[in-house]
Amino acid sequence: MGNTAPAMAQDGRLQKIAVQKQLRVCSWPDYYAISFRNPRTGALEGLDAELAQAFAADLGVQLTVVESSFPRFIDDLLTDRCDIGMFAIGATPARAQRVAFSQPYLRSGIYAVTTQTNDTIRRWEDLDRGGNVVVVQKDTYMDGYARNAMKSARIVAVTRPQEREEEVQAGRADAFLTDYPYGQRMLAFHPWARLIVPDTPVQPTPYAYAVAPGDAAWLERVNSFVAAIKADGRLESIAARYKLTPIVARD
Repeated sequence: MGNTAPAMAQDGRLQKIAVQKQLRVCSWPDYYAISFRNPRTGALEGLDAELAQAFAADLGVQLTVVESSFPRFIDDLLTDRCDIGMFAIGATPARAQRVAFSQPYLRSGIYAVTTQTNDTIRRWEDLDRGGNVVVVQKDTYMDGYARNAMKSARIVAVTRPQEREEEVQAGRADAFLTDYPYGQRMLAFHPWARLIVPDTPVQPTPYAYAVAPGDAAWLERVNSFVAAIKADGRLESIAARYKLTPIVARD
């Protein structure tokens, strides 16, 4: 009996998706170039918005998007609110203790955003100085990095969408940490923003799809999708449209 339950569990997710004819994808709708809600149309746009549609089509089912976030997606997966997280989730060791990750499809380091008028922060090394306030999105890998690596600046974690940039623009913070896609969003939409690019990549992190643990068949199916989009050019072509080519993981 001890070996029967895991085998049944491994068969469960794919079978459930087929029976219910839907793929439930957890997504964070404020992630520029990844899964970003167009304010005019209300539709999700970006690399993972399109790849979620493609995965549902590959499975022959309908796509259902479940709104989630970085602080919430693990609980959403573990409580069966969604079948998979598809919004460029950093595959960190801490998260890997609770969820299972696919093979990576993107890889990004950490960048900082400050204002054009901030003369005290010109280079990456200027961030971690006494008196500076650095903002991070709560429970992202930038949050963990800042608390471990920055010894002098004050770290503030926020939760609301666009709260990081509001804090910096209002002068309550000096800079915020982000990744490549969100840094590009800032340059595209906020003339006041200036991107701080480290001389050498800071904590390059693989981005992957996340699923609940203990379902080998489902993870294998997700990995076969990742391998397929790399092999057939879908990943490269969609990433190029959203100017993400520099962070595509080709391994």
